[in-house]
Amino acid sequence: MPSHVAQLNLLFQALADPTRRAVVERLSRGPTATSELARPFRMALPSFLQHLDVLQKCGLVRSRKSGRVRTYELAPSSLREAEDWMATQRLLWERRLDQLDSYLEDLKEQTQ
Repeated sequence: MPSHVAQLNLLFQALADPTRRAVVERLSRGPTATSELARPFRMALPSFLQHLDVLQKCGLVRSRKSGRVRTYELAPSSLREAEDWMATQRLLWERRLDQLDSYLEDLKEQTQ
């Protein structure tokens, strides 16, 4: 499997989880410290850190450490890859549906 396909699979797996989607939504407003990201979730910090690790491994977020504070931010290039894939799929299905529509119109004209 090509590496970009494997990376896309990791990205969609990461986004399949509601906690991780909520983290991505929060990070869309700007970089945030780990403790601030974890605050709204009712889970132990080590469990929350696993979610951040998944997001980081798929390339959706990156982190930096300053002193004792680790801050996370979005890495939008991964989101662009997913958006490009979805746009390609949308075009493919629109084309197929247009072909089906044409076929059904032709069929309807033939039966009249």
